[in-house]
Amino acid sequence: MFANGLSYLAIPGPSVMPERVLRAMHRAAPNIYTGELHDVTRSLIPDLKSVAGTAHNVAIYIGNGHGVWEAALSNVIGAGDTVLVLATGRFCVGWGEMAEGLGATVETIDFGDSDAVDLAQVEAALRADTQGRIKAVLTVLVDTSTGVLNDIKGVRAAMDAAGHDALLMCDCIASLGCDEYRMDDWGVDITVAASQKGLMTPPGIGFVWFNDTADAVRGTISQVSRYWDWRPRVDADEYWKFFDGTAPTHHIYGLREALDMIAEEGLEAVWARHAGLARAIWAAIDVWSSAGPMEINVADEAARSRAVTSLKLDEGQSDALRAWCEEKMGVTLGIGLGRTPASAYFRLGHMGHVNGHMVLGFLGTIDAGLKALDIPHGRGALEAASAVLADLSRG
Repeated sequence: MFANGLSYLAIPGPSVMPERVLRAMHRAAPNIYTGELHDVTRSLIPDLKSVAGTAHNVAIYIGNGHGVWEAALSNVIGAGDTVLVLATGRFCVGWGEMAEGLGATVETIDFGDSDAVDLAQVEAALRADTQGRIKAVLTVLVDTSTGVLNDIKGVRAAMDAAGHDALLMCDCIASLGCDEYRMDDWGVDITVAASQKGLMTPPGIGFVWFNDTADAVRGTISQVSRYWDWRPRVDADEYWKFFDGTAPTHHIYGLREALDMIAEEGLEAVWARHAGLARAIWAAIDVWSSAGPMEINVADEAARSRAVTSLKLDEGQSDALRAWCEEKMGVTLGIGLGRTPASAYFRLGHMGHVNGHMVLGFLGTIDAGLKALDIPHGRGALEAASAVLADLSRG
């Protein structure tokens, strides 16, 4: 009975959409041939570059994260090329599988589900590639399935130390606009992301940022699908070329509003908000874990995302907790994606449009669920979380 009313998504994407974004999208279809829509679309470009930390290029695609995985690969990887996958969960593995489907040879270093990329192993693998077979290194800033945060700047340093000229390609789908990311400063050649997480817009559009080094490689690829080719989409001389067809009209208006919200708060303030809220969540988890089966997936705080947290209970308990939270209280938690047994894992999304009372609300719901289901846990989690937020609010 306590689920009656406004429900809440605490899943790691699609994230909660702000009312401002929804209102911006709640409009009649615009003229796609001339006028305001063209101006609004072009206004997105500098702000999309800013949120990724690049002065280079961005192409917009109608598609989800898997779509921009393929778009990025199609522009720089040909059949027979080799890519190195740095796996810290399901999603970088999936990007490698897509590369394989395009005819690439995939080599994978699997760092497990709870640890960040080991930079020494990356350097060693690249030093061993004396023939320069590896054309690109695929990595993720954050793996959505595990909550592992990788040191992307460190990956570039390892590549440089090895003297290797492979492209560095980074998937930021899980946490662009949540975890700190600086594409140019960190030496990333290609970045991919999508609309539905830190960018607070419905699923359906994705982005590929690429620098001049990556575009030079694009020039060596003999055949690129017309739809995936990024070149016509950058500084398009005709509006339809931005999307190779009809524009995603309402997404454009929603994204414009979301980017305005990020700019008004300030990107570094957005990162700080996510970091503070994550600390409160981790404080609650530390208490729950002190007297029961709950475990946070990533032990090292430095390797934890500020946007998504993966947790483990005993087999079956996570499924039971998720069902109770949704059915009894109207809060939806994320499934244990890519984990075995899946019924032992659940995930918390704390990305994008999220603040203190939202976090305390879903933490309180989880706390109630642990009690209702008689799952052993430490007491005082909400006190610990609220103390963190109280301390940070004084700063």
